[in-house]
Amino acid sequence: MKNVPYKAPNFNLPDDTGTMHSLADYSGKWVVLYFYPKDETAGCTVEACSMRDARDDLAALGAEIVGVSKDDASSHEKFKAHHSLNFTLLTDNDHAVMDSYGAWGKKQFGMEGTLRKTFIIDPNGQVVKEYGRVTPMGHGEKVISDLKLLQKS
Repeated sequence: MKNVPYKAPNFNLPDDTGTMHSLADYSGKWVVLYFYPKDETAGCTVEACSMRDARDDLAALGAEIVGVSKDDASSHEKFKAHHSLNFTLLTDNDHAVMDSYGAWGKKQFGMEGTLRKTFIIDPNGQVVKEYGRVTPMGHGEKVISDLKLLQKS
């Protein structure tokens, strides 16, 4: 992990409708950018639902949630519908953005893959909080609490 704050790496990735999203689209807003391994898996579903449940509180704090995995648009569309997810999911099929955020690497048993990480990016495009090895249960509540503290300082 890098020492915060640092400039957030840019991204340009499609959502489930094919619309491209870049970091610049969120200029002037707080962003909760989280990387997760796979749609519809147990831990990823718990984490996504935690973020869904936190969304209104995060929106009231001026923050947007953006989830990123290697899954394709069709998978994201089904995942969002199945769990009533109320935020953007992006596809990073070549894991280039994951690499730039340090969210791709060695996992259990030496296999490479998506590392469960979350980043809070301030309105100036600086990463001000980084979570490594995220615990999915209650993660949204933790992000709300930390964002409130960051906004006070």
